[in-house]
This record gives sequence, structure tokens and C-alpha cells, in this order.
Amino acid sequence: MPDLSLAELKRFDGKNGNPTYVAIRGIVYDVSDHVLFLNGEHVGIHSCGQDLTVEISQAPHDEDVLSELKKIGRII
Repeated sequence: MPDLSLAELKRFDGKNGNPTYVAIRGIVYDVSDHVLFLNGEHVGIHSCGQDLTVEISQAPHDEDVLSELKKIGRII
């Protein structure tokens, strides 16, 4: 898996045709085709292209939802 810095992750915000990536606990996920990550936002609340580790710890769902996402890299 390729490594990305947080600065590099910001480019993958799902806007202007960019892929949509998020990082959680050091793993980068490609959520470009996921219905809950449209237009670079997760359910209209969380912006993509960033680390959402804190946000997922406060989410109304368990972290087992991450198993549905495609792992593509790591944060360095």
C-alpha cells in the first residue's frame, strides 16, 4: 500500500473530479464509489480528504463499517 502524508491526502477530497479518500487510524480508504461519501462529504457532515479518526470514534455506528471500505494506503 502506498504511503500518503496528510497534506497529500487533502488532494483527494472528492471535488472537481478528484478521487475521494479518508484516513482512519492511519489507514487510507478509497470511498469514491460509496453512496455515503457523495460530493466529497460523508452524509453532508464530514469533509473527505482528511483524517476522520476522531469523527468515527463519535459516530453512531461501530467501526466494523470500515470493513466495507477499500484500503488503499497508509498515512505517514
